Amino acid sequence: MIQMPTTRPPLKKISDVCWEISPNYKKGKPEMLVPARIFATEKLLNQMDMAVFEQISNVACLPGIQKAAMCMPDAHWGYGFPIGGVAAFDPETGIISPGGIGYDINCGMRLIRTDLTVEDVKPKLKPLVDYLFKTVPAGVGAHGFVKLTLPQHKEVMTDGAQWCIRNGYGWSEDKDRIEGFGRIEGADPSKVSQKAVSRGAPELGTLGSGNHYLEVQLIAAKNIFDKQIAKKFGLFENQIVVMVHCGSRGFGHQICTDYVNVFREKMAGWGIKVRDEELACAPFRSKEAQDYFAAMNCAANYGFANRQLILHRIREGFSHIFGQDAEKLGMHLIYDVAHNIAKIEEHKIDGEKKEVVMHRKGATRCFGPARKELPKLYRETGQPVIVGGSMETGSYLCVGTDEADDLTFGSTMHGSGRTMSRAQAKREGSGIDLQKKMEKEGIYVRSVSMAGLAEEAGRAYKPINEVVDTMDIAGVSKKVVAFKPIGNVKG
Repeated sequence: MIQMPTTRPPLKKISDVCWEISPNYKKGKPEMLVPARIFATEKLLNQMDMAVFEQISNVACLPGIQKAAMCMPDAHWGYGFPIGGVAAFDPETGIISPGGIGYDINCGMRLIRTDLTVEDVKPKLKPLVDYLFKTVPAGVGAHGFVKLTLPQHKEVMTDGAQWCIRNGYGWSEDKDRIEGFGRIEGADPSKVSQKAVSRGAPELGTLGSGNHYLEVQLIAAKNIFDKQIAKKFGLFENQIVVMVHCGSRGFGHQICTDYVNVFREKMAGWGIKVRDEELACAPFRSKEAQDYFAAMNCAANYGFANRQLILHRIREGFSHIFGQDAEKLGMHLIYDVAHNIAKIEEHKIDGEKKEVVMHRKGATRCFGPARKELPKLYRETGQPVIVGGSMETGSYLCVGTDEADDLTFGSTMHGSGRTMSRAQAKREGSGIDLQKKMEKEGIYVRSVSMAGLAEEAGRAYKPINEVVDTMDIAGVSKKVVAFKPIGNVKG
């Protein structure tokens, strides 16, 4: 683990929302190979914890890194990479690092629209949230409602959300509204340990704990910023939507743990030196890296399947409470996007298109309309970007731009980003008091753990509006709609 620095490195101002640490900063072995860039307003920059500057500078030293190591405005200290870190590596000379993806592989966001208004939902909000709290298991060690055989679990690893849809847990249209169509190629279950399999099998269809949530939200008046795109997505004022934030649970965590241990033991033999042992990595073309990449893709597919099963339960819950079929309630998926993942992507570097090993950790892909990876549904608007805020302050839907490809490898923020440790948040207020405060503010919350609830207080996070505005100003992602929470299920 890195030693926490006490001073900020010298920063060059690139624009009002972009700052750069020169490769000449902090000479040592290994040296920075590219600049480190931080996207933030001056206010957010001044609030950023010092470890972010150190960690992103360390990332800039990794072999084969391209163009720049980057931080999004929600960046804060993480394992190896800062959360909010983005980096691209040459597949031949570069590496893959589990610390640049995270322990919760394919932690991500899912947004579901409805035809319901706040007037429809308010009278039934408490029974709705109570029902969802009962049917979508949350918390550490929660078990899902689908009991998988080993062959079925392997199918989930390779087919992701598409397995769920084939087996009746979704609509055929859902797959076109998920990053990578809900199935990442290159997954190989034989590269996953038995320990990871045993942890993952019972947890499919569960929220987990920490900052994961299922949230009922409304589009308040004046919170639509791009009416044309909002209309294309079927969004309108006073509408109710549902947002889900979760990942691959203990399955992805174990895969990360397994391969961090493998890489640490072998780095010296590969001639790789890192400034921080949490940046354990492997040459991308090595057998060990390819094994990890195949296992990571299994966890990514598991994450898509996990959120698909939760969507199925949400549709069931709304149908039960409102006495209508989910289709009649207009419960269409808008999008599902990962924010902890590595992928092979093509990006422009020095004016030429090049394949890279793209790492995003606490950062969301935000491709513009020109990208061929997008389904026809989003070729006019750009890819939807779902940005989760704290459970008190609200969330956003944005879209990617073509300019993002040049500026950030088609990447943007994933949330508001912590400013306070979980321990400090618990010291500063109790979960019960927070629950009462939120209910007075019109937010009904159910949580497995009051201690866990206290950790997620709004004061522990950066201001979501300023984070989202930063990337809007930068031209990376455009604001479409802001959402206000009214009901929340927490682990």
